Amino acid sequence: MRNAKLIRSMSRKGCSPDNAACEGFFGRRKTEFFYPRNWQDITTDQFIKIVDYYIRWYKEKRIKISLGSLSPFEHRVSLGFAA
Repeated sequence: MRNAKLIRSMSRKGCSPDNAACEGFFGRRKTEFFYPRNWQDITTDQFIKIVDYYIRWYKEKRIKISLGSLSPFEHRVSLGFAA
């Protein structure tokens, strides 16, 4: 880092609580999204569209028990944070 004159933007190595949310998302994405499919005949443009759809679904529509069986979007609306 010093040789490249870069500034670290994340916590120290091995401080996993800082990365837990991202690690959980990427692990879930691999399990739900990547592993069940055969990607051989998918073009790069198709792949980008499929990933975009999955991320939008994940952020807005998936049902979470911890949110009272609401989607994240519905939960934000119920709290008055979204319209």
